[in-house]
Amino acid sequence: MKYLITGGAGFIGTALSNRLTSQGHHVLVLDDCSAGDPAALHQDVKFTKGNISDKTLLWTLLQDVDCVFHLAARVSVPESTLFPSAYNHVNVSGTVTLMEAVRDTRIKRILFASSGAIYGDQTQIPYQETLEVKPRSPYAVSKLAAEHYVRTIGMQAGIEAVCLRIFNAYGPGQRIPLSHPPIIPNFLKHALTNGSVVIHGNGTQTRDYIYVDDVVNAMVSASTAAGIDQEVINIGSGVETSIIELVRLVRLVTGRKPEEIINPHKSGGTERMCADITKACEKLNFLPMVPLETGLRLTMEKDPLLKTARS
Repeated sequence: MKYLITGGAGFIGTALSNRLTSQGHHVLVLDDCSAGDPAALHQDVKFTKGNISDKTLLWTLLQDVDCVFHLAARVSVPESTLFPSAYNHVNVSGTVTLMEAVRDTRIKRILFASSGAIYGDQTQIPYQETLEVKPRSPYAVSKLAAEHYVRTIGMQAGIEAVCLRIFNAYGPGQRIPLSHPPIIPNFLKHALTNGSVVIHGNGTQTRDYIYVDDVVNAMVSASTAAGIDQEVINIGSGVETSIIELVRLVRLVTGRKPEEIINPHKSGGTERMCADITKACEKLNFLPMVPLETGLRLTMEKDPLLKTARS
């Protein structure tokens, strides 16, 4: 098959691009390199540097494509509160532009990488796709709006449109920016360098951490699965883990004892998050294969920056 992956040089995008290429597929990647590294892509991936809002470029890339994975997005929840217009421009307007191009070129299927952040605070755990969503940040709002555009334009144009709500993905190759870094690589880096880990709130808040290879398994399956048009599907581990438990596992796998700094004055965000993955199991034959402790060890051993920190 021939795939176009927007944001395909990012963390999940790179893993997906390389997996599909290794399986013999023809993979095109569009990325503006704002958060991606094309050097990490397989040599057979055809990379194009460009913007998701460039419709002419999209028309060119979409010729003869069988399936589109739309991952291009700005993804920092804290940053989105500072720059909501920028998040709306990329995550919403960029998605609409892509859907227009997909409609114009008569692509058969598009899979949108949405987010578990859309759910917000819920009393029912785990989160089922049928719950009323309560987005708490401009990032989450932008992902929800993009979901509606993908499904609505897809339905009107006869394009199979699927939204995958990905929870807290982690693994080798995840960037660690100075501002608002993802929690798992950040905790591992500070533990390995004998630094400190900062726990916001009281540390009892929970998240659903899913290893990147498991995410890619689900996405690859979704590209060919039958009977999923217009579906919204959770992609997570189905396991609820507190920040305190995450710190314990980080200490265990690194063999280090980083100082724990509790910051009770800053919110730790949504109190509980966990995906109900029943639909993914039924529709995509999805089964998470990597438990958190194993995933942490794999991340530490395979990530180039963390390997350097270990030495």
